[in-house]
Amino acid sequence: MKGVSPVSAVVCLLVLVAACASPREPGPSEVRVVATGLDDPYEMVWGPDAFLWVTEKSGRRVTRVDPANGRKVVALTVDDAVHTTGGQDGVLGLALHPDLLGGKGRDWVYLAHTYEAGDGRRTKIVRYTYDPARQVLTSPSDVITGLVSSVDHQSGKLRFGPDGRLYYTIGDQGANQFGLYCETIEAQTLPTAAQVRAGDWSDYQGKVLRLDLDGSVPGDNPEFGGVRSHVYAVGFRNAQGLAFAPSGLLYGTDQGPKTDDEVNLLRPGKNYGWPHVAGHRDGRAYVHARWAEAKNGCAAETFDDYEIPPAVPRTEETDWDDPAFTPPLVTFETVDDDFDFRADTRCDPATAFVCWPTPALSSLEPGPGGTLLATSLKDGAVYRIPLTSDGEKAGAATRIADTVNRYRDTAVDPTGRTLYIATDGAGFTRDAAGTPTRVLANPGTILSYEL
Repeated sequence: MKGVSPVSAVVCLLVLVAACASPREPGPSEVRVVATGLDDPYEMVWGPDAFLWVTEKSGRRVTRVDPANGRKVVALTVDDAVHTTGGQDGVLGLALHPDLLGGKGRDWVYLAHTYEAGDGRRTKIVRYTYDPARQVLTSPSDVITGLVSSVDHQSGKLRFGPDGRLYYTIGDQGANQFGLYCETIEAQTLPTAAQVRAGDWSDYQGKVLRLDLDGSVPGDNPEFGGVRSHVYAVGFRNAQGLAFAPSGLLYGTDQGPKTDDEVNLLRPGKNYGWPHVAGHRDGRAYVHARWAEAKNGCAAETFDDYEIPPAVPRTEETDWDDPAFTPPLVTFETVDDDFDFRADTRCDPATAFVCWPTPALSSLEPGPGGTLLATSLKDGAVYRIPLTSDGEKAGAATRIADTVNRYRDTAVDPTGRTLYIATDGAGFTRDAAGTPTRVLANPGTILSYEL
């Protein structure tokens, strides 16, 4: 951001309310509870057995949930998964092979989780085989290991593409902010040919990956800087949403720093701007403060989310340009340069981030009628985003299924009529008045909502 403006607190509060408000759809649908007692569900997929398959980030499990009665069946406990209390590591993304339970000998389930390696914490993707007689996942086989890991900005969403490849999001690992403010954001750093040959994936943060099912680099992946790797697209902060539409187009979300959560149409070889750009390259409300490059060393500076010290270099969005830059389809919420992020009196310094305009988009799902459905952690809402018939553009979002929760992920049943919503077990959200609260209505729960 560009510092605190002199705009009055009253005016800024009115602006903030307007920025955070999205139209709500009228209708008789109500949110109802399907299952409770889940330990931070992270990714949820509708399975061919008519069960919801759910990863539990802190519970280190994969659980199948019967949506008809809420019965839970643990399919796997991941003994080597690691989770930091309050962190974004643990058991993360889940993808089901399209032939699962199809009688073709490919009853495979793919799972991403963090683990302890000899050189520190890392993330891997593992393939399991589902045994329907025992209702358990067996025979783990590593697809790829040694991916970067952190307690922050993991992203960690996994999808099986219509092209038979795996797609995986890796965040910027929380670099350049809070306790990691002396770490450089590497979302624009490209892997070298030597790194790819050596199996060194350390420059994969802030990327969307595309992998063959055995973990190798697909021969038709794009090249960045003349190097072909697993990298499919670059320039992401915390891409927690990833979804293929029926058309085959790939969409994703990205969380902005204070403004400009994004919904993107993801193309191979494209650059989505972070950390040079948040949202559109419009020079509004965001600058890239490069704390690691502070004149007297980063450790000599105290991180501040509002005031950038003179010794810390900064770059305006309009200072950077790349012909591969691709602007978002939709942003939530863009504010002007003079916006005062500290003006909302509902938040104290410890909860200020909850009052920032961004809703913290946490997942993405194709919805009925050519729409996308995105969940919010800070609003306890689902945003319905209409797409044009060709899927290349999007209209204004509307809100549905509001509750006082942190919505983590969704799944839609095959009829397209019922939306299932997984909620976090803890954390801050905004109540009906927009005030930060830790009192969640339905922590660690699966909810349903009729679309």
